[in-house]
Amino acid sequence: MANAKEIKRKIGSIKNTGKITKAMELISTVKMKKAWELALQKRDFVFEMLKIFLRVEEHLGDFPLFKEGKWDKTLAVVITSNKWLCWGYNINVMKKVSSYIKETGEELEFISVWKKASNFVARTGNKLIADFSVDFSDNIDPIFTKEISQLLREEFQSGKYNKVVVFYNHYINTIKQVPVAKLSLPIDAKDIKAYLTSILWDEYDIEKELGELNIYSYDLEPTPEKLANEMIPMILDLIFFDILLEAKASEHSSRMIAMKNAKDSAKKIADKLTLQYNKARQAIITREVSEITAWVESMKDV
Repeated sequence: MANAKEIKRKIGSIKNTGKITKAMELISTVKMKKAWELALQKRDFVFEMLKIFLRVEEHLGDFPLFKEGKWDKTLAVVITSNKWLCWGYNINVMKKVSSYIKETGEELEFISVWKKASNFVARTGNKLIADFSVDFSDNIDPIFTKEISQLLREEFQSGKYNKVVVFYNHYINTIKQVPVAKLSLPIDAKDIKAYLTSILWDEYDIEKELGELNIYSYDLEPTPEKLANEMIPMILDLIFFDILLEAKASEHSSRMIAMKNAKDSAKKIADKLTLQYNKARQAIITREVSEITAWVESMKDV
């Protein structure tokens, strides 16, 4: 019976693991939906920003953030998670950074967001100029994202870097996230317009809405150039906020899938062990019945 008892103990342990992974799966599902819904709540604000942008677009030719820097260095922002247990989420971003360096030969200096990114930079011996691991939780605060976005603009405009590239997992759907290296700076008016319209395309008939509003029927004060100086940084803050929300939604999706797979594996193992337990228990019962039968038969001869 010792073998059957050991199997029964393992079954209990595996089932407890399955309960934990199921709970983690449900938590990640809720957090993933929350992050994605937060990313969709800004559409009205984006539409108002698009109306103003279209008025100042023609005045952005010499905007400083549209020009490449003079140095060969690249400022890389690496976005990972604070924890593991999210399948290949962190590994895929790290592989993307390594492949980017190998393909381009560029010299990178890093800003890390969340702990696994800072650990990666330290482990690879690269230069880390800023670490925001402790500033963020699952509830992403726009105040902190603005702080990073502002730092990126300041570093880029200082002339030390030729460009700024953000490495993160792009959210496609619940089961698919793709690691990307997204050029953040320099940016141009075409990229900004494409970003704003991409957010609105499935909810607004943009041409119809703008045509009915007649955005050119009013004057801009003090000047389009000064308005652009205030508005473009706001758009860049919004773009980076979107990137962080996408990365967080990707993380929770990856963890949800990983925990679902772990839960399913635990169930399969528990079912297999249950079968072994039943066989072992049946063998013990059969042996005991055989012993009793043999004892009864032996008593007949007495």
